[in-house]
Amino acid sequence: MNTTHQAQSKKTALITGAASGIGYELACIFAADDYNLVLVDKNGLKLGEIADKFQSKFGNFVKGIVKDLSISTSPEEIFTELQQANIKVDVLVNNAGFGIYGLFQETNLAAELEMLQVNLVCLTHLTKLFLQDMVKQGEGKILNVASAAAFQPGPLMAVYFATKAYILSFSEAIANELEGTGVTVTVLCPGSTESAFHQRTGMADSKMLKGKRMMDAQTVAEIGYRALMRGKTIVIPGFMNKLLAKSVRFVPRRIVTKIVRNMQEEK
Repeated sequence: MNTTHQAQSKKTALITGAASGIGYELACIFAADDYNLVLVDKNGLKLGEIADKFQSKFGNFVKGIVKDLSISTSPEEIFTELQQANIKVDVLVNNAGFGIYGLFQETNLAAELEMLQVNLVCLTHLTKLFLQDMVKQGEGKILNVASAAAFQPGPLMAVYFATKAYILSFSEAIANELEGTGVTVTVLCPGSTESAFHQRTGMADSKMLKGKRMMDAQTVAEIGYRALMRGKTIVIPGFMNKLLAKSVRFVPRRIVTKIVRNMQEEK
């Protein structure tokens, strides 16, 4: 799914979960900023439409890779395909992810194992593969999309919140390790964002979301992109999200967990 030959003088961004939501909005921003793109998603039809749109509007090289990232071999397959095509990735955006809502003892184990693979294992695997070349070249950027959920436990979405806490911790740690290499790592921690995510998880009727105004995906993507370009490590879009993320440090964890449980419950 290549729309034109790659212009070698341009930098290339790889974005997972690029067919919708924050991933799609990030792809739009990179395209407008004259990046070539490698877009990864399991929705091949949507990827084709996006590639055609960007080629027509911006004239970018766009390579679409249709992959189900819940399959453990996908990261290696993506990396090998790009190596064979002689495509160097300058920016890696690990955006793909999904959540599952419900009491842990009642949720589907197979679905949660797939979520762990997408949210956590695939992100780690892709970072390992592409980071090594970035360090050798002395430049590169990585954007890992976590969530404001990363800062506290999340009853009724226990595994999802835990995956986002991992992404935050992992990103901060390797950002420190990479100081002085020319490679930066940014972790984006948005709060509730307007997208199909909440409908898919089944939590659209929770107290946290129902009737509440959410930040739109385009705004979140723009904030994340600016932070990435500045080499900032942690970015939390929205004043209230920043305040809540910082305030949990000063409240007993038991209380924080109860508050989150109350917010997650349906009205």
